[in-house]
Amino acid sequence: MDQIYLEYTFTVNPAEPGNEILIAELGYAGFESFVENEEGVVAYIQKKEWTPDVLETVEIIKNESFKVNFTYKEIAQQNWNAEWEKNFHPIEVDGLCTVRAPFHEKPSTKYDIIIEPKMSFGTGHHETTHMMIQFLLKNNLQGKKVLDMGCGTGVLAILAEKEGATNIDAIDIDRWCFENAVENITRNNCEHIKVYEGDASLLNNKNYDVIIANINRNILLEDIPIYISCLNNDGILLLSGFYKDDIPKIKDRCEQFSLKFVENLEKNHWVAVKFIN
Repeated sequence: MDQIYLEYTFTVNPAEPGNEILIAELGYAGFESFVENEEGVVAYIQKKEWTPDVLETVEIIKNESFKVNFTYKEIAQQNWNAEWEKNFHPIEVDGLCTVRAPFHEKPSTKYDIIIEPKMSFGTGHHETTHMMIQFLLKNNLQGKKVLDMGCGTGVLAILAEKEGATNIDAIDIDRWCFENAVENITRNNCEHIKVYEGDASLLNNKNYDVIIANINRNILLEDIPIYISCLNNDGILLLSGFYKDDIPKIKDRCEQFSLKFVENLEKNHWVAVKFIN
């Protein structure tokens, strides 16, 4: 069965700080990915997650200080490429890594990642993916065993291999993400990544030096004990997919299992955090 998304196109006035507030509130409402443009924000939510009152908690729409209008339409899996190509531009992270489409020109950065995300969302444009790329660039992955949990397009697993990781598992519960990750891994000539369809129940008897989990707060809070049981001594746990206000809950959960908080990155209310074992 084809996966269906709803595409909401919002116009926001004033755009600053309206766009940031809107994206943060839409994230809490269940929207998965966002593209900012000159007029406002384009946001995507899976149809199966949609309800008629999905925007009920999005307070900025009711706020008299902002004028927010929107339209929406369904987008089927098979016509995602056309929608994506209209909005997708290469991104560069910290002058070291470029994430681009096959039809973009080859860059001069140290790491060049070619992604065709279709419905998987994970081009590096979303703040959480961008920050996770930053974390990977800051850490030595040479010879490391890495888990990319909730891998989406596989972009983080691909970067891990390009940085020298030699044994990488990439897992996603979504069939379309699984297929897309396999496709992108082949496209980037990766040889050390295995992709699995499933959830944290696949992690029995596994162990890793670095675990990357870019999912959402509730799943992270539930699965953190499983991640920690797989984390080698002196291992690194990188988490994202949540907001600044969620950091205390994430920290409390990790510290219950003796992990040490190292630092966090922040981008437009979204955060990524680093813990060590």
